[in-house]
Amino acid sequence: MSLTDAGCKNAKCAEGRAFQRHADSGGLYLEIVRTGAKLWRWKYRYAGKEKRLALGSYPEISLARARADRDAARERLKAGTDPSGARREARNAIMLESEAAFENVARRWFVDWSAGKAERHTGYTLRRLEDEVFPLIGARHVRGLDAPAFVRMAKGIEARGAADVARRVLHCRGQIMRYAVAHGLATRNPVADVKPGDILKARQQVNFARIGVEELPELMRKIASYPGSTSTRIALQLMALTFVRTNELIGARWQEFDLDAAEWRVPVERTKSRREHFVPLSRQAVEALRCLQVAHGGAERCTGAALLFPGQRDRSKPMSNNTLLQALGRMGYRGRMTGHGFRGVASTALNEAGYRPDVIEAQLAHVEENRVRAAYNHARYVEERRELMQQWADYLDAVRQEDNVIPIRRQVLRAAA
Repeated sequence: MSLTDAGCKNAKCAEGRAFQRHADSGGLYLEIVRTGAKLWRWKYRYAGKEKRLALGSYPEISLARARADRDAARERLKAGTDPSGARREARNAIMLESEAAFENVARRWFVDWSAGKAERHTGYTLRRLEDEVFPLIGARHVRGLDAPAFVRMAKGIEARGAADVARRVLHCRGQIMRYAVAHGLATRNPVADVKPGDILKARQQVNFARIGVEELPELMRKIASYPGSTSTRIALQLMALTFVRTNELIGARWQEFDLDAAEWRVPVERTKSRREHFVPLSRQAVEALRCLQVAHGGAERCTGAALLFPGQRDRSKPMSNNTLLQALGRMGYRGRMTGHGFRGVASTALNEAGYRPDVIEAQLAHVEENRVRAAYNHARYVEERRELMQQWADYLDAVRQEDNVIPIRRQVLRAAA
């Protein structure tokens, strides 16, 4: 006896049973489970085995629709195709199409690419993708993307005055498409056909603002008497004494320092070169750090992962780079000096003083292309770098205390033998 709409609506699972089946015809039946759910099933045989095909749930799938789906599956069976296998292949194809959408591929690439990289850098990259790329092509299949699609996007970003972002985004999309090709999701990388110089305006050289060496005495005096917060004043002093990159200083944690050994080791994940950076600490730098400990409530509170320069609003995050820029602005150096500027001033002064360029470059943590040579130079120059950093600190003390500018070649700062 075949089912009726009323019968389907009123069918229930008998009390005490896990499920109950109500047959229709041609192998179609409605299975009611103890929870009350009603599920369409079609029973058939393929290659000598009994199998079942799920056709959906009632009432979302009506009796008439279930019969039509059963008849369509029966036709596939007569043609020699297993209806369950065809359904599974179709479902997998849909899933593959979804997985191959540019956004999904990009997020898979990001997981692999970001491993071991600095969180700050990877965070910027992901935000650029989410802001600039996904809204435009995130849902498109990677096989359907061509070079013009990427060119239009890069040109659009450039048009609003963000040429550097356009270059970075174009490079990143090229990496993602190369990843798609490597994993069989696309047949070619269309970004490989496009070079930034072919579609974007030439990049202008950007130099960080910095004062000349002759202006160091006045700057050091103004830093020493800075009326703002103690943390900001000490941060500026350490920028001058260590000439590390600004982000390396403001993101520093106490566990990176050994004040007794007068050493600071910036960990791999926080350096631009992706290698640990060794910073010998002068007596003046150690003294500044101990003063910072006092300002934070004592050395016992300055341990482990605690930040040297926590932000004022959120102490779990580092001080902003803008804090140092604003302090320099208050001292009269707006547009004339930046945190990065301390590196340029030190490089110029030390080279003029006759220090070996290789030693200076090692202390600036400039990338050495030959990694074997870089490791060798790191070990070889340690003692020279200690001497360099102490003499640089002594020089800064001397120029701060003198009424007149001390010539950089004066013996206060003597070249290493």
